[in-house]
Amino acid sequence: MAGNQPMNTDNSLVPKPALSLGSVVNLSMGFLGIQMGFALQNANASRMLANFGADVHHLSWFWLVAPFTGLIIQPIIGHMGDNTWTRLGRRKPYFLIGAIMAALGLIFLPNSNVLAGEGLQTSDFLGISAIVWIGVLFLAIMDASFNISMEPFRALVGDMLPKRQGAIGFGVQTILIAIGAVIGSWMPWVLTNWFGISNVSAEGTIAPNVVWSFYFGAAILIITILYTIITVKEYTPEEFKEFQGDIEPEPRTNMFASIWRDTLSMPRRMKRLAIVQFCSWFGLFTMWVYTTSAVATHHYGLTPDITSGEAFNDAGDYVGVLFGWYNAFALGFAFLLAPLAKATSRKFVHFIALLSGGLGLMSIYFLPQEYLIISMLGIGFAWASILSMPYALLIDSLPRHKMGVYMGIFNFFIVIPQIVNGFIGGPIVGTFFNDYAIYYVVFGGALFLLAALLTLRIREPLFR
Repeated sequence: MAGNQPMNTDNSLVPKPALSLGSVVNLSMGFLGIQMGFALQNANASRMLANFGADVHHLSWFWLVAPFTGLIIQPIIGHMGDNTWTRLGRRKPYFLIGAIMAALGLIFLPNSNVLAGEGLQTSDFLGISAIVWIGVLFLAIMDASFNISMEPFRALVGDMLPKRQGAIGFGVQTILIAIGAVIGSWMPWVLTNWFGISNVSAEGTIAPNVVWSFYFGAAILIITILYTIITVKEYTPEEFKEFQGDIEPEPRTNMFASIWRDTLSMPRRMKRLAIVQFCSWFGLFTMWVYTTSAVATHHYGLTPDITSGEAFNDAGDYVGVLFGWYNAFALGFAFLLAPLAKATSRKFVHFIALLSGGLGLMSIYFLPQEYLIISMLGIGFAWASILSMPYALLIDSLPRHKMGVYMGIFNFFIVIPQIVNGFIGGPIVGTFFNDYAIYYVVFGGALFLLAALLTLRIREPLFR
């Protein structure tokens, strides 16, 4: 690890200046737009693919697009960002490229049936409709684009803030993420109930309220990314040398060898957090993929084979509202995370949050439909903490000049559990639960509880 240490050891390094709250907000404003698009995808992708003709057995396979793109793209973008210096900045070029591509995906995904045309609407490949495959293609474009933009935002906070502001920086990021997620999750319901845009569609098409929600999401994504690009001035290479000293050059190897070497050299705390992340994101993926089917069957009384029609779309809208509520609760909790962590510890806050999330997810089975908002309370607490506390715990153990690549490597333990879940989720739901996804959602809650217990292994006192 000698190559990761600054050569300057005379304590003459310039301390990185603290930023004002407004400047901290500017760093992450683009994340609001990214998360709005991500929330639209989370709440509606399963429903949209079902409208196009996908069945419940295939849904988790299609959702594999997201973690696979994240697994490949985030460490590469992180490594490239660590070694990128342009007139636009170090991280900002990736924001812009990702935003443009994601906006195109948001526009084209709900129009997959239109792009298929009459010739492909009756075609299939491997027993799956051509329209579904086109939808999956644009889902892949969106996921790749979100990943291109997301990782640099995490690294930008590490680049620009001194360590003492790390919890505040990621806390503000969580607040903006939650605001974007609330807007995205509620948008279809708002367009229908406030503006009268229909939530009913013909077979094989997407309801107008969802289509227009995706258009609005694309516009807000571009606007917020441009805001961050315009308002943030990244440090120059010369300024970074003042903050961290000259870095010994690493052996000349290709990018993938360098990423592999850094992966093998992960700090101990990062390894323990990785296991917590694995269980947490396994549960989240279960929730995102299967809640619509679970609510439609368990609470609306539909059979698993019904994937369209007014009742199914009503269930889909209701799940969007519920997802909006857990993000709204996450927004409220985001303001409390830093004070709670200061009064107790980051470890304690994450432990309690994951415990609450597990109980909340499992309660979807037990609570009546009209009380499911209570389930979202615990999930919201967990989501707020998952978006900030692991990174606040991690940042202390990372070398500054490798912030981007290590944030990308840390993403492995977000995407790998989703890949595993994507492969096994459909067969488990079909084989063991007779296509009733509610039981798998309960299992996802149990994984949250396991993640809470594993948090206790992190070396930090529970109470200061």
